Amino acid sequence: MIAENIAVIRARMELAAKKAGRDPKEIVLCAATKMNDADRVRAAIAAGITCCGENRVQELTAKLALHSYDGASVHFIGHLQTNKVRQVVGKVDLIQSVDRMELLACIEREAAKQGIVQDILLEINIGAEESKSGFAPEEIDAVAASIAQFPHCRLRGLMAIPPVSEKSGDNCRFFTEIRRIAVDITAKKYHNISMDILSMGMTDDFEDAIACGSTMIRVGTAIFGARDYGKK
Repeated sequence: MIAENIAVIRARMELAAKKAGRDPKEIVLCAATKMNDADRVRAAIAAGITCCGENRVQELTAKLALHSYDGASVHFIGHLQTNKVRQVVGKVDLIQSVDRMELLACIEREAAKQGIVQDILLEINIGAEESKSGFAPEEIDAVAASIAQFPHCRLRGLMAIPPVSEKSGDNCRFFTEIRRIAVDITAKKYHNISMDILSMGMTDDFEDAIACGSTMIRVGTAIFGARDYGKK
């Protein structure tokens, strides 16, 4: 079932990209693997998934120990507490959810300690929702300008989780704004920034995100089925 689901998603991605006049190869499908065990993650990778996104540090650590992600890049996509940074830095290819300066500073210190450069995305609270973390859109330019002060962090782009949409197209204004911010930052040619990743779009709105310029979509439910949050 996982392989069939992935095939359906890829077909939808291809159609959405072509409608937008884009090359489908420009867009990465990141499988959101939260609450899926090692065997299900391996099944997704066997079906062609090349990128896995983990939300929880405990799950990330356990699955790394089991070599669950072998054959795919690993991203951290959930809220990251500063006291768990050392368990993530150097263990993942990309931290997508850098949502505050305190966290950025902690990642810099840990990466420096390890002697590495950690790739990151800045998370934008694009809908100004109190329940979500992230930088306000108007803060992003100043944060990007400061990245030169964090030589062990490399800013690769932006990530966002817009408000839950009621109907198709509702989130296009948010996706368009994120792309505008990325274009503006790129034009300023700040040091240590490449801005080649726009991680936006999930199960319910990834086609709209692709139409608006997303280069990475994070999909969990459409691949693995609905999560059972009643499980411990």
